[in-house]
Amino acid sequence: MPGCWKRGRREGLATQNCDRRRAKSGCHTPHQAARRRLCFLTSSEVGAVLTDWHVGLVKRLRADRCGSFVVSSLNPPSFFVFSKNFSQEWFSNIRADLLAGLVVALALIPEAIAFSSIAGVDPKVGLYASFCIAMVTAFFGGRPAMISAATGAMALLMTTLVKEHGLQYLLAATLLTGVFQIIAGIARIGDVMRFVSKSVMTGFVNALAILIFMAQLPEFKGAGIEMYTMVVGALAIIYLLPRVTKAVPSPLVAIIVMTILAIVFKLDVRRVGDLGALPDALPVFLWPQVQWTLETLWIVLPYSAGLACVGLLESLLTAQIVDEMTDTPSDKNRECSGQGIANIVAGLFGGMAGCAMIGQSVINVRSGGRGRLSTFVAGLFLLILLVVLGPWVRQIPMPALVAVMIMVSIGTFSWASFGNMRVHPKSSSLVMIATVVVVVFTHNLALGVGVGVLLSALFFARKVAHFLRVTSTLDEEGTCRTYNIVGQLFFASAASFVREFDFKEGVAKVRLDVTHAHFWDLTAVASLDKVVLKFRREGKEVEVLGLNEASATLVDRLGTHDKPGAMDDILTH
Repeated sequence: MPGCWKRGRREGLATQNCDRRRAKSGCHTPHQAARRRLCFLTSSEVGAVLTDWHVGLVKRLRADRCGSFVVSSLNPPSFFVFSKNFSQEWFSNIRADLLAGLVVALALIPEAIAFSSIAGVDPKVGLYASFCIAMVTAFFGGRPAMISAATGAMALLMTTLVKEHGLQYLLAATLLTGVFQIIAGIARIGDVMRFVSKSVMTGFVNALAILIFMAQLPEFKGAGIEMYTMVVGALAIIYLLPRVTKAVPSPLVAIIVMTILAIVFKLDVRRVGDLGALPDALPVFLWPQVQWTLETLWIVLPYSAGLACVGLLESLLTAQIVDEMTDTPSDKNRECSGQGIANIVAGLFGGMAGCAMIGQSVINVRSGGRGRLSTFVAGLFLLILLVVLGPWVRQIPMPALVAVMIMVSIGTFSWASFGNMRVHPKSSSLVMIATVVVVVFTHNLALGVGVGVLLSALFFARKVAHFLRVTSTLDEEGTCRTYNIVGQLFFASAASFVREFDFKEGVAKVRLDVTHAHFWDLTAVASLDKVVLKFRREGKEVEVLGLNEASATLVDRLGTHDKPGAMDDILTH
């Protein structure tokens, strides 16, 4: 196998050092060693790689688990092929996957009906969507055991479109949403998840746990003692039964027991049938009845773009959470395209757009679901429950499902985050709290995560900017001052970099040694131009030493201090 692979001007250096780094690393598994077109870079080479990346010479950069950096090519997407581990992903956990899928199917019904109501459409639109999306993502999704269906976050974005243009335009928007998501998968948008910090993830999880709990509160409004008693009883079964046996998921037992009690004793509690009419027939192929013109495209385009973004964001974050819960990896890019295929199928069968559901995914994992079979069974059982067992499903008491969702909210919330706030950096805690507050008060997951990522980036830039250090030495004759610059030069550190120099000192020559520095952006290059030109304006000879290859490329392309007429430009200001 070749020592490593890398395109661009640094090919020779990378090839010489790759074998030596692999030998020292000790973190390659046999599987990793078999991967072609990979090489390791030291931290001092990362700047060059990033610059090459910007000009298209390096296609992908990701962090390896041993702390080095790995560069690989943009491999052809594998979103539309089944995994080589087909048997492992589908049939390694059959019994638990079947039972977990049944629990999820029961929990999906009230939520799908509620989300249909939010969107302003018939309940069957949300139910058909949940059935289609769950079954399709079981095959094409990138995260086994993750549940996707109609969701509240997506429903909120549909209300205006449905109100102004009707259901058919919603179906057309759902198809376009799927197309956008497939394109995002091919473009490897899933890789951006590495920019979401742990603090943002914790805030996202905590906010969702709070929203799930808050969504159950309306069920208690005006309820009698039976409601509270059944909720407490169902929670007791959910938490105590696993101490006796784990042969059957405790949420499923709680739902069955509470349903029997409600029917036998004719308890006065809300039932699933009270939420709305359930479909009693299979979904049929339905091409959206709209005029396929540019005018229609401009109507649905903004809604589809928003649905695609929110759906991908929630799905990728949920996939990462399931990764941590199951300690297994997922293919985020395949998940993007899988969501797109599922939404296209849902739109063609009369369903609304959907995405991954963290609540149902947590239920599935905690009930023992680990494979794709659990996701497929959830969709299949949902259809069977509606079409075949509809009269019995209508009798399921809402207190039982409320108890299951309360269990989900309690299990989802990161209770350790309270204690971590005392030991984690204040900036990390602030990011987590900001994410929670924005999501809870706006019910907008994309906005909350966006705020968290932005704050993380600002805090990181501020921290890195503090690592810049400038020292200087004077030669024995007292005529040449050498400045040694160490650190990262970018927009946040450029101003402090300029302040480190004494432009009025009476020396004839100045050397700027940037061997241990890296220039990242236009602001950094502009600050170097400013320093050099200010020294020259004072009559000093200036020499810049030690630019690494990436920095030199950036300075050559964007810098002005070594261009003809540079002094004339500064003198005119």
